[in-house]
Amino acid sequence: MNKNVPINQGNYEFDTPDRIKKFSTLLSHGWEDEYKEYRREWSSLPKAQKVREYPLLVDLELADVCNLKCPMCITITDQFRDGKVRGFMSTNLAKKIIDEIAGKVYSLRLSWAGESTLNKDLFKILKYAKDKGIKEVSFLTNGKKLTISYFKQLVEAGIDWITISIDGINEEYEKIRKPLKFNDTLKKLQEITKFKEENSISKPVIKIQGLWTAIQSNPEEFYNTLAPYSDLIAYNPLITYNNKGPIEYIENFVCPQLFQRLVISSEGKACFCTNDDFVQHPIGNANTQTIYEIWHSKELNEIREKHINNRFLEVDVCSKGCYVPRKMVDKETCTVNGREITILDYKR
Repeated sequence: MNKNVPINQGNYEFDTPDRIKKFSTLLSHGWEDEYKEYRREWSSLPKAQKVREYPLLVDLELADVCNLKCPMCITITDQFRDGKVRGFMSTNLAKKIIDEIAGKVYSLRLSWAGESTLNKDLFKILKYAKDKGIKEVSFLTNGKKLTISYFKQLVEAGIDWITISIDGINEEYEKIRKPLKFNDTLKKLQEITKFKEENSISKPVIKIQGLWTAIQSNPEEFYNTLAPYSDLIAYNPLITYNNKGPIEYIENFVCPQLFQRLVISSEGKACFCTNDDFVQHPIGNANTQTIYEIWHSKELNEIREKHINNRFLEVDVCSKGCYVPRKMVDKETCTVNGREITILDYKR
């Protein structure tokens, strides 16, 4: 039976082919051959259901708190607030993990549910990872703390990639990302771009992503406003966390994340998927286990087997609203500078 393994489900490029290609070129600078192998394995391992010695990417949740209360975010739900320990990953735990995975894992993402810039040791952990030889270190941010002075410290520490969430522009942005002001965020991007140009640096690459529902009223203006100050523009369909209706699932679905990445929460609990937002199904603990032990654990292998044998709905996290197994549909099209873009959404 052919398995259906959707790669990068839920995040879609909104950009031109030339800029998409340039983004990869900039990101891979200095490790081109390894980057090519990394991206090849990112697609091929899930499709073959092959378990590598180590994951390709490890997500470390440096913070599971945030400085905003965006209406669509999982962190404002009662279930999130009641179900997780609030706080920050200890620097010692982050270093323990980095010591093990350096030279074995291509990529390290220093974020998950919370706002990583709130961790006072972000620069220290970032620099430690780069000094140990991690090829790609990135994080996701709302941009509130991304002043030019803060950005310079990130550059000095060696950051490779920053994804900034910008949901719409002007009033739409300010409604969602309250109390941030769009012009303030745009000015930060302009200052970052100027600094990179004046110092002839290509990294960190800057990716901007936003909810389609916040972009759809003026997609061309959104793109043209932000493209000059970023390397890539993407959109996300809105995830309905408290979905009450029936969900249509992809036939013969196997989750690619089971063969790509491993997530470590701020308190050290290991999750098999970036969508176990409430850490309902921990598969290990990085405080007392190695990443290798967790990646090859009985707990994780049992989940993989359920997916391979078309029993993924027996896994609580997978059956309770996760967006990755959902069928996608062509929702609509939009035109940006003469390019017609098909917008995908979850089948509802």
